[in-house]
Parts: sequence; C-alpha cells; structure tokens
Amino acid sequence: MPGKRSRRKSPGRQGRTCARTTRAGLSASVSHMERLLREGPYAQCLSSSARVFLAATIEYLTARVLELAGDEAQIVGRRCITPELVAMAVHNNALLSAFFGTLAISQVAPTQE
Repeated sequence: MPGKRSRRKSPGRQGRTCARTTRAGLSASVSHMERLLREGPYAQCLSSSARVFLAATIEYLTARVLELAGDEAQIVGRRCITPELVAMAVHNNALLSAFFGTLAISQVAPTQE
C-alpha cells in the first residue's frame, strides 16, 4: 500500500538499540551525567567517555559509602542506615575521610507533611 511505511530499523542503528547506561553496565544514568556536565561551566568539549567515567565513579562511591554505613549499622545493632551512620562510615575510613574533607552531612530529617 502506498501510505504504509516500513517498520524496519535503519541499517546504521541495528547494533545500538540499548541505552548507554546499560551498555556500560551501570546503574547511574550516563545521560543524566552528560546533561549535568553540559549545563555546568566545566568544559566546552566533552569526550564520549567522560560521562561514562563520571557515572561509574559516582556509582562506585555511592556503593562504597553505603556498604560501610551498612557495616556500621550492624556494629551498632541497627537495621536502618541513618545519616549519622553514613557520617560515621565516612569519618572512620581514612580514604573517604580525606576525599570528602570538610563535607558536612546534615543530621536534620525533612518534616513529613
């Protein structure tokens, strides 16, 4: 029929059907990192691997801090990770303590309305 279009994919896109985050094997969004890098005054030109590297770094740091906070929770005998336990985990780890330096982790919980 003259009005129908083919549903076939174009030849150039056949190998690229999954998202960049999935291809990189990450949970942190590569597209979100790209948007943040482009909106900020960091650089005028970004390599294609910069956004993937940043997403992987943020995912690793998050996993490491949560792992250490979970260990602190087990030591203290709690079942939930609180901001206090996250602060203790960062403070007790020499590398993370030096990395985060003067970071202040808020102890104030948001109010429920």
